[in-house]
Amino acid sequence: MKRWITFDLDGTLMQNPFAGWIFPELERLAAETLGEGDTVRGSLMAEHERMLAAKETVAAYDWDAIASRLFRSWGVPGSFSIEEMVGRHAGAPKSYLLDDTVLPGLDRLRTLGYCLAAVTNGYYKYQYPVMAALGLTERFDAVITPDRAGCAKPDAAMGASLISGGRGVIAAHVGDRLDHDMVFAHAIGTQPILISRRLPDALRTLTPAERADSPLLEAVLRRQAEVEHARLAADAPLPTEWLPAAVVADLHELADALQAKSGAVDPADAAGREPQR
Repeated sequence: MKRWITFDLDGTLMQNPFAGWIFPELERLAAETLGEGDTVRGSLMAEHERMLAAKETVAAYDWDAIASRLFRSWGVPGSFSIEEMVGRHAGAPKSYLLDDTVLPGLDRLRTLGYCLAAVTNGYYKYQYPVMAALGLTERFDAVITPDRAGCAKPDAAMGASLISGGRGVIAAHVGDRLDHDMVFAHAIGTQPILISRRLPDALRTLTPAERADSPLLEAVLRRQAEVEHARLAADAPLPTEWLPAAVVADLHELADALQAKSGAVDPADAAGREPQR
């Protein structure tokens, strides 16, 4: 039976080119008709949020369709392809890995016997070119996207293809968002692992599992909830499905935590060599 570790991509392993390059390019295209004052990015995100609220979950991540529809409604002439833009901006420095532990950390998990799957809310046509440019594709056994799965996180069905028919088990899901990743992990009944690269020093001295139990983590989670635009009263308890079972700062910590939990022996250790770093 396969043992899977599933990963979010954007904000967890890599930075895609949308914020820094795709949205600014769309704004330049629109400015020729609308002028510099109009915020294309804000309109795109507002339509995205409207579609999510209307349960149009899969379509809400089709940025080509959303942008084309808005541009037509504004009377902006011409055509464009966000898929083509992603291809132009897929490599470094416009897209990049979030730290230097990403590739060796993934490699180490594979040596421990895990299969790796990317479970992302980005469409395949937007994610795969960036993954390929950054050296991620050869390290993943599966890439699950809304356009292929017919759903999006936090829907538990996003993980169904990995475990259907008893063919595998998901040992953990790793991500940076509470509303998508932690909720998804709880929904599929696996270990929710939050990756947070800006932990305060007081939490960094603790193990990943100890961090999840520490009262100090609540402030970190509430700040993250604000980033995700969650409307949560200051005195309201955090929803249980947002809570991680472990918190890691990078993929070296992740591999250490999973190895300790499973009792597995890293082949590099068994051979008397240093583990991959």
